[in-house]
Amino acid sequence: MRPENHLQILPKSLWVFHCNSGSCNGCDIEIVATITPRYDIERFGMKLVGTPRHADVLLVTGPVVKYMTKRLKRIYEQMPDPKAVIVVGNCGASGDVFYKSYNLDGPVDRIIPVDVYVNGCPPRPEAIIEGVTKAVVALEEKRAQLVGQPQAEEVRQ
Repeated sequence: MRPENHLQILPKSLWVFHCNSGSCNGCDIEIVATITPRYDIERFGMKLVGTPRHADVLLVTGPVVKYMTKRLKRIYEQMPDPKAVIVVGNCGASGDVFYKSYNLDGPVDRIIPVDVYVNGCPPRPEAIIEGVTKAVVALEEKRAQLVGQPQAEEVRQ
């Protein structure tokens, strides 16, 4: 499916929280490039927010060093449901060259559930934008599941 088609189902703005769990900052620089005027991801209603409590999507870079494990779990738990997680870069997806390092608890999917992987070292901004659009689809599916579930009052009756 083309990214434009994913964006057609976007019912509201998508707010994204970025977490660096031990990356080399290569992926972080590419994420910043997506909000520059050249790519202007905010034209799709997506913007980076400063707190996970306001975010729909968690964008994680890095292989998750031991120092960040508890923090990453806490950030994930602070986000309201429904939520989606995107891993940007090879390090977050598999550990890449740091895979056997003594200081890693990652990759990210060992710590928290992941919905979308954006591979690359670092991935290009176009790939990151495509990953965010895939997260829109995952988020809408989760939102539909939440709406489809019976409310607590209906279960009691």
